[in-house]
Amino acid sequence: MTASLEQLRRCHFAVDLGAARTRVFVKGAGLIVDQPSVAAVNTKTGALIAVGEFAEKMTGRTPHYIRVVRPVSGGTVVDIEMAQRMLRQLLGDKVRRTLRRKPRLRAAACTPHDSDPLAQRATVETLVGLGARRVELVDTLIAAGVGCGLPVERPEATMIMVCGAAATQVAVLSLGSIVTAERIPVGGEAIDHAIVQHLRHHHELMLPSQSVRPLQLALSGNGLTSQGPTSTEIHGRDVATGLARSVQVDTAAVRDAIQTPLTAVLDGIGKVLRVCPPDLVADLVDRGIMMVGGSALLPGLDQMLRQATGMPVHIAERPDVCAVLGLGAMLEGRIEPLVLDSTAG
Repeated sequence: MTASLEQLRRCHFAVDLGAARTRVFVKGAGLIVDQPSVAAVNTKTGALIAVGEFAEKMTGRTPHYIRVVRPVSGGTVVDIEMAQRMLRQLLGDKVRRTLRRKPRLRAAACTPHDSDPLAQRATVETLVGLGARRVELVDTLIAAGVGCGLPVERPEATMIMVCGAAATQVAVLSLGSIVTAERIPVGGEAIDHAIVQHLRHHHELMLPSQSVRPLQLALSGNGLTSQGPTSTEIHGRDVATGLARSVQVDTAAVRDAIQTPLTAVLDGIGKVLRVCPPDLVADLVDRGIMMVGGSALLPGLDQMLRQATGMPVHIAERPDVCAVLGLGAMLEGRIEPLVLDSTAG
């Protein structure tokens, strides 16, 4: 990333384009957009029918001429034109007019750790299409660390885990920079997929896509641990007959299905700790891991990490919006000057 704190203070708005949700922070107004990164398009006319929550509710329920698309995948914009149209609709005419009045409109955006130049260029072009004359890029790990209140500018280790929809990023931060980091291609979507496949193979039941998260919550407050109800009733469609059917699902079996993709996350944490300087690892024994991102709220995930690593695990107060709030804090100059180089490198 090339942005400095001084450059970020000149920006007028910040965007966090995530695979699951899009968030926009406007300087002086705060967080004004927090919606799913989804758009519904009429394939006959090309017209945009809906965006955000309403478009997400249409998933799997539309006639053949309406297509529900996700222009962002894995933190990377895969359809620039559709991402621009979605953002325009989410911002609304009033906000767009206000931003257009700014002389030399500047924007800031989060990008995943180690994202390639093509992915960064796609993010920049998306915001340039909204009228931005200049776009500053900030590593998601740094932005999330600032947003959840970690003392990233101090000469001491802080460990952060950004649990996204498509990937999980783990890093050790010190002196406003990333000391070591790992990006694991396993996120909330992989866990959802594991649950769906388990029900299909063991119960011959097809689960509607919008029913996966309620199932996770039904596993109770410690859904990935041995506590909670022994079974829960699930409604879906029978694979063979196509008829609606309800089954009693053993929560222990679902927990086992979820453990498989999470093993990769534990391996990633181990890699980061193995290459981290010993002095910084010693700091982490007391401070532990800070979890941010929408998937950090997965029931019992923090407890599972605590048992596997033996380190304290904390969930940020508002884990899903930490990255964009961190960008907002940089825009509004609420960060110590020592973080000046935190986005360089």
